[in-house]
Amino acid sequence: MDYETILVSKEGKVGIITLNRPQALNALSTKMVHELTAALDEFGKDDEVRSVVVAGNDRAFSAGADIKEMADMTAVQMAMGEHFFALWNKVGRFPKPLVGAITGFALGGGLELAMSLDVLVAADTAQLGQPEINIGVIPGGGGTQRLTRAVGKSKAMEMILSDKRIGAEEAKTLGLVSRVVPKEVCVDEAKKVAAEIATKSPVAIKLAKMAINKAFEMGLSDGLDFERELFYMLFASEDAKEGMHAFMDKRKPEFRGR
Repeated sequence: MDYETILVSKEGKVGIITLNRPQALNALSTKMVHELTAALDEFGKDDEVRSVVVAGNDRAFSAGADIKEMADMTAVQMAMGEHFFALWNKVGRFPKPLVGAITGFALGGGLELAMSLDVLVAADTAQLGQPEINIGVIPGGGGTQRLTRAVGKSKAMEMILSDKRIGAEEAKTLGLVSRVVPKEVCVDEAKKVAAEIATKSPVAIKLAKMAINKAFEMGLSDGLDFERELFYMLFASEDAKEGMHAFMDKRKPEFRGR
């Protein structure tokens, strides 16, 4: 496809999506989110792609929703239309691993997009926040739910109720991002993480991602049962047999996603 608001490429087994509205600090318009989900759909169908990096530019991963687009929308349009909130679940339910490269601002919908990804690599200059309260609304793309699960009730309350922004190191301490690197290497580091993930069994990766996500939705007992079922299921895969025999043979496994 020809995209207007994102750049799409592949490097080996890694798909790369770069948000590309620099004049608007990568504000998330409906068109951008349509294009993002369309690109993910294409990568989802591409068996060569085993993980995907989502990145912004030096100034911003994304500074939030496109307020100019939202300002005159009605409640019915927001609830019933195809505004980007209606598309958000496609990102959260994407079956392959998603690695975010968070440079500059990740605010509002931009932070909500980042939290829909699986592994976040942040530049040391990154600023993260949920400033929706400043325009008389609340986070509507998962911010009140995912942020609270990530950083706890008190910090989420502070960030959402008062627009308290946090830097990359604090975000790492809170568990919101997995690592912090210099801005100049942030995207490359995210690609390295994605490339390493891409060497593993696609079947095991898909089920591991599914199990981890369920940990936020299930009680411990149900979660353990779910994990055990997936574990048993993997013994029916060719990848599991290949991985175990490769370990015993002291060689690198050749996973085929079967």
